[in-house]
Amino acid sequence: MPGREHVDIPAHLRIAQAIRNDIESGRLRDGQRLASTRELAKEWQASQLTITKAMEQLAADGYVASRDRSGRIVTTPTALSLTAAAPLRPIRPHIIYIGGYPGSGKSEFGRVLARETNWALLDKDTLARPIIEPALEDLGSTINDRESPIYLNRIRPREYDALAAVVRDNIECGTSVIATAPYIQEFTDHSWLDRTIAEAQTLATDVTFAWVRCTIETMHLYLRRRGAARDTAKLEDWANYAAGLDISFRPSVDHVVIDNDPESEPLRSQAQRLLEQIRKASVGS
Repeated sequence: MPGREHVDIPAHLRIAQAIRNDIESGRLRDGQRLASTRELAKEWQASQLTITKAMEQLAADGYVASRDRSGRIVTTPTALSLTAAAPLRPIRPHIIYIGGYPGSGKSEFGRVLARETNWALLDKDTLARPIIEPALEDLGSTINDRESPIYLNRIRPREYDALAAVVRDNIECGTSVIATAPYIQEFTDHSWLDRTIAEAQTLATDVTFAWVRCTIETMHLYLRRRGAARDTAKLEDWANYAAGLDISFRPSVDHVVIDNDPESEPLRSQAQRLLEQIRKASVGS
């Protein structure tokens, strides 16, 4: 049922998984000192006991270690392989379109892929937000509007046009690209999909579509922790917002599904598997 999935996973495992994603995506770097237990409890809106359990889980997985006088330090087991890995440069440029609901972890997965490949990372919000927010105000709305006809009909299409243009610029230079955005409408719009695939063929470029999925509970944790103003309306009316989400949604095109829940494989493992498939396909072509 849309928006009804519930998985009874302890809060400390959800928090540990989210911090692990931050480490694998480079938001937290190897050797970086983590905030105190009290500070993390405030950030995650959790008890100090929950944070302590999350840190114990991360330590057991090799992502965090305690150091005298330094507190907890990031000790990601991926650090050495990340610096030693050769960038993936396929014979033809490649575009990976990554979609997912807000809070699904699509940006984190895009960052993990970018760290593994050295490809260009293009995030719609990063590219467009400094422009669309004042534009929304000029049109009589608010900077956090993501639901009104003003945003949906006048602003949103321009955001995706801008993202597509930057993707094309990179591809024309021979640079492979990772593009992240919700893509919820686009991934079921056969006209958009056909145009996108046809343009890639014209530019002698290969395309992969990826959908990042997670439970409603994981999305809620991500959005609550992110604390972005544009998420305020969702969080204030979470029950109704969540009920309207179709967690079984999948793109109407061949795609890969990335699972982003505490019991899922680490994002980096899933990224490496995807890249190995791309590497084999590039050699085979």
